[in-house]
Amino acid sequence: MDTGHQQDVDWPALEQAAKEAMERAYAPYSKFPVGAAALTEDGRIVSGCNVENASYGLTLCAECALVGQLHMSGGGRLAAFYCVDGQGNILMPCGRCRQLLYEFRAPGMQLMTTQGIKSMDQVLPDAFGPEHLEETT
Repeated sequence: MDTGHQQDVDWPALEQAAKEAMERAYAPYSKFPVGAAALTEDGRIVSGCNVENASYGLTLCAECALVGQLHMSGGGRLAAFYCVDGQGNILMPCGRCRQLLYEFRAPGMQLMTTQGIKSMDQVLPDAFGPEHLEETT
């Protein structure tokens, strides 16, 4: 279970950052823009939007762009996450993106969900992570 320091989260600021990211989405095929924003352990807000491709399988989810920005802006771990659709409604990350968020989570990471704030363990129980790849002797 995720444990650790719970940082105060400005959920309205994350919501606003996710909405601003959604406005930059490239979604000419699905017409389903998505924006995501996250708070890092050191207090930065990183964001991302979906970027579609004519070969649908090559589409980048907003969470992928967000993790790219995380690394481009100094790295770190994600403490809180918010995702919205084109109308600004809360979205849950797909399974692939939940796995991606799990990889870069801080202990105790929180996500805004359609059912309120939940922990990473609640949205991806029994997750597989880097710790499962460590050699045991």
